[in-house]
Amino acid sequence: MRVVAAMSGGVDSAVAAARAKEAGHDVTGVHLALSRNPASYRSGARGCCTIEDSNDARRAADVIGIPFYVWDLSAEFHEDVVQDFMDEYAVGRTPNPCLRCNERIKFAAVLDRARALGFDAVATGHYADLRPGSGASAGLVELHRAADAAKDQSYVLGVLDQDQLRHALFPLAGTPKPEVRREAAARGLLVADKPDSHDICFVADGDNAGWLAEKIGDRSPQPSGEWGGDIVDDATGEVLGQHTGTYGYTIGQRRGLRIGRPAPDGKPRFVLDIEPVSGTVRVGPREGLRIDGLSGIRPRWCDAAPVRDVPLTCTVQLRAHGAEHAAVLTVRDPSAEGSVEVELLEPAEGIAPGQAAVFYDGTRVVGSATIATTRRAA
Repeated sequence: MRVVAAMSGGVDSAVAAARAKEAGHDVTGVHLALSRNPASYRSGARGCCTIEDSNDARRAADVIGIPFYVWDLSAEFHEDVVQDFMDEYAVGRTPNPCLRCNERIKFAAVLDRARALGFDAVATGHYADLRPGSGASAGLVELHRAADAAKDQSYVLGVLDQDQLRHALFPLAGTPKPEVRREAAARGLLVADKPDSHDICFVADGDNAGWLAEKIGDRSPQPSGEWGGDIVDDATGEVLGQHTGTYGYTIGQRRGLRIGRPAPDGKPRFVLDIEPVSGTVRVGPREGLRIDGLSGIRPRWCDAAPVRDVPLTCTVQLRAHGAEHAAVLTVRDPSAEGSVEVELLEPAEGIAPGQAAVFYDGTRVVGSATIATTRRAA
């Protein structure tokens, strides 16, 4: 096949590109320029959007012996990922920008451009496994967890649909990360020991609250134009303190509340709810974070959608590196703008609207939905 290898400048994507070529494909390396001003994003080894990363990707392509290009997707990235991140926080939700980037940039914008140029597939360094479907999924492509559970990235790929999966390659599916690094060194790739990227690539110093204050500090929903409001005890309604912006908080947060006085029982308080319109942040004990149900919107199905209104026993993962929870999924409307309901058979903690719920049948990814509301456990 003619394959575009998306090369971030890291070790995973470099080895994935090398393996794709070794498998006999006609491979072209592509680095995605995602920042309008690369100096405004992370520097060094902390991200995947810098000039250094572009140079690392180019050097890796030279060693592998494949053509290399830089595709400017900064406008799409700003609109679909950065702007979405700001908009979600402004209304009190907690988005996952890496998941949104996979959905709208790496497997939508890139795949669309690649296919328009005559390529057959996009190869990436994601740790996930693609398998031929069987049984009810016969003729389809199934997305499964990677062999290396510590590096599994199927959660952030749970937004991909069947058309995208049919044109995707994940050459690292069955390889543990230490082996990938050893292979990179053996191939002469200088990124063999390069640290992994982490945190949010477009927040230069890792200070999400400070970045949001700068970017959306003038978008207060309150008539006064001020973002500030009260920090309130969820049980008693007592005002415990003030804050300068609801965007600086997320459900489950414990540190940085700056209340100044402990709870009567001496136990720590956590953010339980965020109300941007009133400017209220509600806090309470850890027990208040427990949920046993949720509703989701905008479902995405990796292969065949579950049968409408028929409960499906499955597991659900609610964070990128979170545990799986036994659950019952009921699809109310499987369309792209539809909805789902999830009953958790074992409560989860600290789950916020805006996060993704990704559904599994064993190791197979069924699909995902964006969490709209949660139900607090009794």
